[in-house]
Amino acid sequence: MSRRTPSSKGPGRTFEALPPAKGSRAPFAESWWGREWLRALEESSLDSGRLQRGRTYARGAAVGQVTVTPGSAAAPVKGSRPAPYRSTVQVTQLTDRQWDRLLDMIAERAANIAALLDGEMPAALADDAAAAGVPLLPGPRDLDPACSCPDWGYPCKHAAALCYQLARLLDRDPFVLLLLRGRGERELMDELARRNTARAAAETTAHAATTHAAPALASDPAAAAFASRTGLPALPAPPALPERPGRGPALADTAVPEPGVDPAALELLAADAATRAHHLLATALAAHHADTAPPVPLTEWQDAARLAATHPTLEVFARIASNCGRSPRELAAATRAWRHGGAASLEVLEETWSPPTAGLERARATLKDDWSDDIPLPRLRTWRNRWTVEGRGIQLRYGRDGRWYPYTKDGTTWWPAGPGDPDPAVVLTSVLQPQASPRASAPPRVPEGRQALSKPGVRRTRRPAPSR
Repeated sequence: MSRRTPSSKGPGRTFEALPPAKGSRAPFAESWWGREWLRALEESSLDSGRLQRGRTYARGAAVGQVTVTPGSAAAPVKGSRPAPYRSTVQVTQLTDRQWDRLLDMIAERAANIAALLDGEMPAALADDAAAAGVPLLPGPRDLDPACSCPDWGYPCKHAAALCYQLARLLDRDPFVLLLLRGRGERELMDELARRNTARAAAETTAHAATTHAAPALASDPAAAAFASRTGLPALPAPPALPERPGRGPALADTAVPEPGVDPAALELLAADAATRAHHLLATALAAHHADTAPPVPLTEWQDAARLAATHPTLEVFARIASNCGRSPRELAAATRAWRHGGAASLEVLEETWSPPTAGLERARATLKDDWSDDIPLPRLRTWRNRWTVEGRGIQLRYGRDGRWYPYTKDGTTWWPAGPGDPDPAVVLTSVLQPQASPRASAPPRVPEGRQALSKPGVRRTRRPAPSR
């Protein structure tokens, strides 16, 4: 099935029945937005058994032709009776004001439009929309499945099968999600074109007005001073950096704490705020601070992982886990990722993306050239930004920061196993080394920056890095 055809750009779209899924364990959603859709479905369900049967129905091609219209999807689903049932799922639509905000966010960056047309939902767009009060991704309360069958389950296995099949459609085309939220692709693209045209015209007008308004500055002292940018007093000298962050107030010995106030939590948050302020001040006083971009504000989830990683106690972890909306296992993995590389490492844990093919080919060539001839190079299975060592619970993930991050598998869960490095040979060696034979001698100690050349599996002579 093609992802998009000219006839599919109207307010409603129809998708042919998908073939049976290969394998009983293959995921229904590989994209992060498809997984969020399944998360909303599974959190709204009252019966995990019906969800399991729904997955079986969806894998077995029991779901027929799916019709998606603004705010709903419907399909015939084969059950135990000869005639298929009619299953639907209603999705809460965005209001006109929410759509106005979302369209402005999409139009602000051409990369957003390009990503959508390429079948990708930018994670930054979803985060910015959520911060502006636009829930682009549906939550548990936004889904309302129904079916013509006599089963009173919520959802029944037939409606659950439809929802799982929708996850496969969302993987292929994020415009399906936007249609479920209330707007079709043609309508969205026309509106985005109109906004881009209006913005370009406004910028042209503003430039022309600025060009012809210079004589008027003489009558406005404030405008003249701003335009000249001369004669201003020098800025005061920056403050000296303290040796260490200050200690917060000690509240644990308070005789009678205020109702609803947790002294221990306040102490921890005060100390954490002081440490972050000290770090920000040190960054601001650095020599090249003016040439660096300001730090990107953390999301609530990123800050939860940072806090759990910075204060590694069971009490802090338990309290964050009970309030962050994620499972303890998810928080544990996020905490470990943060310790290995901050927000960039956490992004690698939770996001899959498709790096440029040329970059991956250069990385493979570097890996082969740097690998020792004495140790066979493991066979790697590639999927998007991930290299999985065949027959071993080992994986390398490539981040948008240009680093490779090691992962190891425990049961069914992949866990961050170390910091990232631009050289995949260094990372693969570091994650293979703990599994080497106990008879293997420990690598000699070497100065900082030369460790990559002393680890087993990496050659001691390396060619210059390829030009980028």
